[in-house]
Amino acid sequence: MSDENQGGLPKAYEPSEVEARWYRRWEDAGCFKAEATSSKPPYCIILPPPNVTGSLHIGHALTATLEDILIRWHRMRGFNTLWQPGVDHAGIATQMVVERELRKTEGKSRHDLGRAEFVRRVWEWKERYGARIKVQHEALGASLDWSRERFTMDPGSSRAVVEVFVRLYEEGLLYRANRLINWCPDCQTALSDLEVEHEEREGSIWEIRYRVKGQDRFLTVATTRPETMLGDTAVAVHPEDPRYRELIGKTVILPLLEREIPVIADATLVDPEFGTGVVKVTPAHDFNDYQTGLRHGLPMISILDEAARTNEAAGPYAGLDRFKARERVIEDLEERGLLVSEKPHTLSIGLCQRSGTIVEPRLSPQWFVKIEPLAKPAIEAVEQGRTRIVPDTWNTTYFHWMRNIQDWCVSRQLWWGHQIPAWYCEACTPRTRSGALDLEKATPIVARTRPESCPTCKGSALGQDPDVLDTWFSSGLWPFSTLGWPEQTPELETFYPTSVLETGHDILFFWVARMMMLGIHFMGDVPFRAVYLHAMVRDEKGEKMSKVKGNVIDPLDVIHGTDAEAVPRSLKNKFPQGLPAFGADALRYTLAALAAQGREIKLSLERVNGYKAFTNKLWNASRFLLLNVGDFHPGNRPLRDRPLTLADRWILSRTERVTREVHDALGRYEFAEAASALYQFTWHAFCDWYIELAKPPLQGTDSERGDTTRAVLVHVLDRVLRLLHPFIPFITEEIWHRLPGVPPDAFLMLAAYPQAGAEDPAAEAEMAPVISVIEGIRNIRGESNLPPLQRIRAVVQTDDAALRAALERHRAYVEPLAGLSELMLQPTGAPPPSSASWVGQGVSVYVPLAGLLDLDEERARLRKEIARVESDLAALRRKLDNPSFVARAPADVVEKDRARVIELEARRAKLLDNLSRI
Repeated sequence: MSDENQGGLPKAYEPSEVEARWYRRWEDAGCFKAEATSSKPPYCIILPPPNVTGSLHIGHALTATLEDILIRWHRMRGFNTLWQPGVDHAGIATQMVVERELRKTEGKSRHDLGRAEFVRRVWEWKERYGARIKVQHEALGASLDWSRERFTMDPGSSRAVVEVFVRLYEEGLLYRANRLINWCPDCQTALSDLEVEHEEREGSIWEIRYRVKGQDRFLTVATTRPETMLGDTAVAVHPEDPRYRELIGKTVILPLLEREIPVIADATLVDPEFGTGVVKVTPAHDFNDYQTGLRHGLPMISILDEAARTNEAAGPYAGLDRFKARERVIEDLEERGLLVSEKPHTLSIGLCQRSGTIVEPRLSPQWFVKIEPLAKPAIEAVEQGRTRIVPDTWNTTYFHWMRNIQDWCVSRQLWWGHQIPAWYCEACTPRTRSGALDLEKATPIVARTRPESCPTCKGSALGQDPDVLDTWFSSGLWPFSTLGWPEQTPELETFYPTSVLETGHDILFFWVARMMMLGIHFMGDVPFRAVYLHAMVRDEKGEKMSKVKGNVIDPLDVIHGTDAEAVPRSLKNKFPQGLPAFGADALRYTLAALAAQGREIKLSLERVNGYKAFTNKLWNASRFLLLNVGDFHPGNRPLRDRPLTLADRWILSRTERVTREVHDALGRYEFAEAASALYQFTWHAFCDWYIELAKPPLQGTDSERGDTTRAVLVHVLDRVLRLLHPFIPFITEEIWHRLPGVPPDAFLMLAAYPQAGAEDPAAEAEMAPVISVIEGIRNIRGESNLPPLQRIRAVVQTDDAALRAALERHRAYVEPLAGLSELMLQPTGAPPPSSASWVGQGVSVYVPLAGLLDLDEERARLRKEIARVESDLAALRRKLDNPSFVARAPADVVEKDRARVIELEARRAKLLDNLSRI
């Protein structure tokens, strides 16, 4: 057998070849497929559908990793697992991408093509690029049931959307109204409150004088948007404000347009202690003013069109961009002596989440879902524990939002999406001055399919509502529409409610709350039993990833590597030649290990490299084991019937313990805790300790002892591979197939997941001091710069006679692993002269240094090292004693420096102790 392929494994692990080969084998063998009906208990997760426009970002990689861990864990435990894949049509995002491409390649707009042709182009684009999502999930190892892949605009989803819309309308839970909504002038569509992001910016506040009609008196109002005064229909004062009580019911003259508007009393809108106590009221351009307008029956004058340009209602200012109109209004007010002041002012600006454009409140006819009746059962479901939110710290946020929820605007002025199933009769609908149908005054005919005639006039000239539904409307049905609803399918019977929804906390309201409301309403039960909300993935400094900052990490680049040009700007100093190929398993394990509940995930490629080293450690340990196992087969002889040593009993007990810990952690969605337990066990207990303890019997002449060691090694490695498989599926599947007795047509991903058996506390307790003493001697060797192969003498002192007896029984472990020429076990007494020491619990270890090194040189070395440590300590203390540094430096930097001080102080104390001993 060549050195390159010892033990049946190549010398180096090459993830790219292994990962591509195993994914194809799993999929070809149908390993990912769920059964519509089965005697197995069901377990179902719906993948949050990525936008069809996108490539997977690191947040998607986290979602895919955590969900795949849960799916593989349950599949190996005998559950009938369905991991439902799908893609979202992403209305605004997709339309913007295709429109941009159209302008770039043909110099045309969607209006040049017309609706039907444009929609056909979008479908064509979807077919061309939509498959990327599957390819990217394959690279991550996601074991999704691709035979059931869905799209939010496929025929089944479209039918479900229409059915829900019609039923909500028939139940009085969906209505059309002319109301003030958020409007994006760039996307030219309505937005829900959740699609508006708020940002603080520096701006101005202007004070303007309004003349009281028939008097020389003026009222002064303040505004941050002077152009909207063109749409004012009142000024308001507090009813109990003595300054203005006599003016209530009178009128003022609107500056510039010279229109009379009333002075109204409103205790809700006006705070008499704030500003001048007078507020301008513009019902068509401000949400608070809109409510005031409804209370007082005020006219609602909209002065901006869909592109945020002034319309004919703005009089002489018509046809201007909103900000140009602002400049003109301010100039004219100043010229007429009506501008009192302009002062700096910090504003909270609403921005379109998609385009970044400043959003306008706009009066517009839209479709709304009446939310309160839907929200109440969704609140009760979480209160009663029928759906559990993990971490439960999000319960408060969920309840607050759901109890203060507004009706949901579900119509969008787009062409790509589910066109609203409502029609208007051309004969019955009034027309505007331009001759177009006046849909504000139209009566909609809501139906599942196009009606043959108008129910009022029996005419057949019907036009469909041009608007489409909010993307979140269709994705809100995802847990049951993907299972075949409105048909009563076997899948719906088997898998609804789904088991858990795993997603980011940023879409708790966008998506999770809407699925809760719609699922309970239409299915009579919650859509999922648990909601696990993962933290956001940020860069290693804790900053949000963005293209502007140049710190976006593409998961596929981490898996496959890149050339120098593709390295993110923030990483170019560390990886000037390009990113190395870390492999999917290393990335997955990193994400799982960092996914501690309630903490932001700070992703560094150093951590990914650390877990790549972990996969290499597993590979090399397996390679050594397989080389030494040879043709050995453990057969049917149980391990308990073999002559087990303390080391055997210890590793078997630790194996049962880590099995229990992993089950417990995954059951609580503590992915980081499970990953840490497996890492510590595999790297330290198994690779660093048991494999080293196994070498003497493997190389000895006692065949029965050697075979028992081989049996234990195979058993533990098999257990390790099964436990690790949900986290790192590729490398574990590859190694598992080299174990003795594994059939060639078997798959680890379908093998049984281990169940924890009885632990052996006595073995662990007896082994603990053995390991402790060996580690103590190794620490002394490292701190004293003694060569690893140099045989040394150790003195172990303890007053615990039982402990001395245990070390005596197991000196065959201590002496070779600590590299000793002699081990002396004594009661506590005077330390040997010129010795380095290590102190543990109830035990002291000494290594006499005389004859091992030049003591004068060692004293000089220790003094030099002490001086270096003290210099580093002094520098750190100066920084931390500087209030300016502590206030301005990032919190993680300050915390790291404080931890470093503690570490250096301990190091200094140890060095001084060693110096005093020699």
